[in-house]
Amino acid sequence: MPTSVLWAVDLFGRVYTLSTAGQYWELCKDAQMEFKRVSAATRCCWGIACDNQVYLYVCASDVPIRCREEAYENQRWNPMGGFCEKLLPSDRWPWSDVSGLQHRPLDGVALPSPHWEWESDWYVDENFGGEPTEKGGWTYAIDFPATYTRDSKWNSCVRRRKWIRYRRYKTRDSWAKIPSKDDPKELPDPFNDLSVGGWEITEEPVGRLSVWAVSLQGKVWYREDVSHPNPEGSSWSLMETPREVAQISCGPHDLVWATLWEGQALVREGINRNNPKGSSWSIVEPPGSENGIMQVSVGISVVWAVTKDHKVWFRRGVNSHNPCGTSWIEMVGEMIMVNVGLNDQVWGIGNEDRTVYFRQGVTPSELSGKTWKAIVMSRESDRSYSGSSSSLLSAGCFFGDEVRGSGTESAPSDTDASSEVERRCPEQLLPEESLDNSQNPKGSSSPDPGTGRTSECTMENTCLAEGKGKASEASCLDERSGHTSTPVELPWTNIDLKEPKKVPSNSAAGLPGTTGLSSLGFFPLGMEEPYGADDHPLWAWVSGGGCAVEAGSMLKWFTVQSGLSPSVQMLSLSITPAQTATWRKQIFQQLTERTKRELENFRHYEQAVEQSVWVKTGTLQWWCDWKPHKWVDVRVALEQFTGHDGARDSILFIYYVVHEEKKYLHVFLNEVTVLVPVLNEAKHSFALYTPERTRQRWPVRLAATTEQDMNDWLALLSLSCCESRKVHGRPSPQAIWSVTCKGDIFVSEPSPDLEAREHLLPCDQMFWRQMGGHLRIIEANSRGVVWGIGYDHTAWVYTGGYGGGCFQGLSSSTSNIYPQSDVKSVYIYENQRWNPVTGYTSRGLPTDRYMWSDATGLQECTKASTKPPSLQWAWVSDWYVDFSVPGGTDQEGWQYASDFPASYHGYKTMKDFVRRRCWARKCKLVTSGPWLEVAPIALSDVSIIPESLDTEGREHSIALWAVSDKGDVLCRLGISELNPAGSSWLHVGTDQPFTSVSIGACYQVWAVAKDGSAFYRGSVSPSQPAGDCWYHIPSPPKQKLRQVSVGQTSVYALDENGNLWYRAGITPSYPQGSSWEHVSNNVRRVSVGPLDQVWVIANKVQGSHSLSRGTVCRRTGVQPREPKGQGWDYGIGGGWDHISVRANATMALRNMSWEQEAHGPGPVCC
Repeated sequence: MPTSVLWAVDLFGRVYTLSTAGQYWELCKDAQMEFKRVSAATRCCWGIACDNQVYLYVCASDVPIRCREEAYENQRWNPMGGFCEKLLPSDRWPWSDVSGLQHRPLDGVALPSPHWEWESDWYVDENFGGEPTEKGGWTYAIDFPATYTRDSKWNSCVRRRKWIRYRRYKTRDSWAKIPSKDDPKELPDPFNDLSVGGWEITEEPVGRLSVWAVSLQGKVWYREDVSHPNPEGSSWSLMETPREVAQISCGPHDLVWATLWEGQALVREGINRNNPKGSSWSIVEPPGSENGIMQVSVGISVVWAVTKDHKVWFRRGVNSHNPCGTSWIEMVGEMIMVNVGLNDQVWGIGNEDRTVYFRQGVTPSELSGKTWKAIVMSRESDRSYSGSSSSLLSAGCFFGDEVRGSGTESAPSDTDASSEVERRCPEQLLPEESLDNSQNPKGSSSPDPGTGRTSECTMENTCLAEGKGKASEASCLDERSGHTSTPVELPWTNIDLKEPKKVPSNSAAGLPGTTGLSSLGFFPLGMEEPYGADDHPLWAWVSGGGCAVEAGSMLKWFTVQSGLSPSVQMLSLSITPAQTATWRKQIFQQLTERTKRELENFRHYEQAVEQSVWVKTGTLQWWCDWKPHKWVDVRVALEQFTGHDGARDSILFIYYVVHEEKKYLHVFLNEVTVLVPVLNEAKHSFALYTPERTRQRWPVRLAATTEQDMNDWLALLSLSCCESRKVHGRPSPQAIWSVTCKGDIFVSEPSPDLEAREHLLPCDQMFWRQMGGHLRIIEANSRGVVWGIGYDHTAWVYTGGYGGGCFQGLSSSTSNIYPQSDVKSVYIYENQRWNPVTGYTSRGLPTDRYMWSDATGLQECTKASTKPPSLQWAWVSDWYVDFSVPGGTDQEGWQYASDFPASYHGYKTMKDFVRRRCWARKCKLVTSGPWLEVAPIALSDVSIIPESLDTEGREHSIALWAVSDKGDVLCRLGISELNPAGSSWLHVGTDQPFTSVSIGACYQVWAVAKDGSAFYRGSVSPSQPAGDCWYHIPSPPKQKLRQVSVGQTSVYALDENGNLWYRAGITPSYPQGSSWEHVSNNVRRVSVGPLDQVWVIANKVQGSHSLSRGTVCRRTGVQPREPKGQGWDYGIGGGWDHISVRANATMALRNMSWEQEAHGPGPVCC
């Protein structure tokens, strides 16, 4: 099931889904169920069946829904027999929960519903705080409750151990009935409406949903504890309402509206993280007294309603602070219902034709949109009729296009293959003359070939009026060519479902008779298929809560294939793909031969211009090298020379004035190593590095007045640098990839001397070029497979192109460039100090930090002054309290401490005199690059197996491991050079969430858990890609690991304090190793390649001019006898955040000779 689908129910109760990338309605897999209405979320859908019971449809995913059940075995020490289950009367239960207050025996823990199954039996958790416990998993304390330790002491009088058992949700891709309580007296009434939302109320707990329902008696019910680990929830809670409710709608955030039987609307107020059910109701009057509200739908900040006369209304002024809004605005169109989905996009069902409509033009700045457009997709079952000529002809007539062409027509052009049409306006009624004269329900063909008729009908919002004001009526235009008689209207909107009217077979008056089509009629009701092959489905309900449509995105929902003549159909069906490939090959050969013939006559001509000079000038700002450093207006000139041999070289001149004296600075572009955009809140600037300036940590910084000007200069200088170094096209499979702290992607082609034992190429001489796109993490493989992860945890795969973003024209490939977006959060802190008189206030001591600051407290950051990270980002949300900060928070998001700065905790004590609260706001960046999204699982880390160039067995699929944003460990199947995205995910079970994973060249899989401990996965191989079990590896003393990287034989890990560790004692017989050895500090990220080369991102590097943060460094002196190396070679920086050298295996063959000379231990054989 695709991650972004539109759900709909037809008049026969069948549920269909339509993907944003699909071209037809797909029938729900559990087709025997009949439903009244559905309400969808991203990965699930709730529905009310014809038996008025609630059902849940959870979409299948490669990551299972697992829930861990815990029980604690408690024992007390007895002087006679030691520890035993006999406890004191005041003690907790022998088998209890973590608090000890509830009795929880192992055989008393049951599955919550038949839709769950046990994954394994009960077992003891032998991990305690990232450290292994003694055999048996016992932890000791003085008494219940107290602080437990894993070591038994002389005063340890009690002990306990944790038993774990996982249950898995098994009902996927089918409807599961929501279980009710056993007591019939407490059963809720049968339901007639339901709505799902609330997933954006807060980011914690992850996956929580708010499910609201309305019973037949007008009561409102709320489903408790619905979340991703518990998709069914626990129980129904009755919500008090002032009157009887008919229908309800819940938005993604904190909007909940309901309609009353009298026609008014109810608005729920007081909804927040701590109270998702809200606190009170408010009544909103309908737009008019004559016709009350029949149905309402809400989004993040919009409310749409349909009154009893089927008019559509938009509520103005709705937001989180004013959920009731201010006034009603009437919209064009008549609908039986509307639904607001993700990004406040709107769908509706027409009143007359029962067609699903999509509201186009809905943007954050124009929430009401511009026009309704019909979704003309066919159903999946209709595709079996696509080969018949009558089906194509009738489909062409149905969608408003006249059948064109005849049996003697030639094949149509590409422009005739599809046509974009819109359905009839919902409020337009068919004239009686059309009903009487239309005697062929399938339409009529034109007597003249090539003469067509197109009927377009759009509903535009030409004007909006408040209150009872009505927008101007939509105009329906009927354009015809070649006919002057009365247009024929087709009676598709007036189908009688009970007694279909038999259509006469004689021709309509004034129209030529049709042969071959006059015998076609309606399919009789009562057949197995509700609709005929050419009938359009009639819809009863639509839900877009799981359909993500970006503003301005192009959808395929409004394009259908035009009717073709039978001869054209037979011709198109007779052409095979093999014939098409042969024709293309012949045409290509003919064009190649013609080019050779035309160029042959001009080969004796001499070159007209021996040397060309091209100059581009402009005005920029330059960050001067001397103190006081400031921006200075300069003129720049780029001179490009083309020699006799065609080689190009360029020089950049920077002209400036100092003390009324004109001076200039020049840079040879063949010496430039990298061009980096330096994005900030105020300047469109970029930095230019050379080897000398890299060592100084002082680049040439230039700034443009506009973003377009900066992009033009950046693309031009980058192209000139690539031409000087003769670097073009896509990167090689062995390329080194890196990402800056701003998300920019850079790639460097490795030199043969980069990993040489002698005459080592310095890192500061490496040339880096920028690739389009925006990522946070990147991982590469020597077979050309590259994956990346964005700031919003979206996974992306490299398509093989180059360029994108600001690089267009010659700097970018013409194919394999796709749109890409990324979302990140900006955080600020609200600080307060306790006052004996007034309590906590925003007035601090003179020595305190700013009351609104960043995480360090050194910079003042208020809500009004805080801007997005750069001018490329745009806000997409309002400020909200972040409850997921480390250390925990109270119900209002506050963290307490004794003073600034200190260790913060989520509860208040007598010694806490200061507190802080984290506020977050999301921003979005839209760009393009050679990347395709890998749906649907969000990832936090990824690792691809590093392979040497001489690796045998390349016919195997490429191993890739990843960690999801929820901590699940995954293995990707089906990855190859031809299919770098792979086919499916394989879930690898763990006892706790993981944060990092890495796979070595010999299928050694290491991982880091959330508690900072390391794990090794045993028995991983191409035939057993997921391995068999995890082996716990203790972390370095008093350190918590956060990242691991595995090469050919080496394993390196990084802890939370920036210390780099090497795992010693790894042998083929003992791959877990024996101990951790400290290598270095001041490390932010580590990457180990297939040659066991070690590259890191250093946190701070001092240059001759300044200090840089985030510098690419390589470990020197790494060899078999000294795998930890000897020193560091500093490269490009700062501002770098991630690097991957796991594709660089160019020195594998050359290293073999000196490895054998060293007589050291060879690589671990796979």
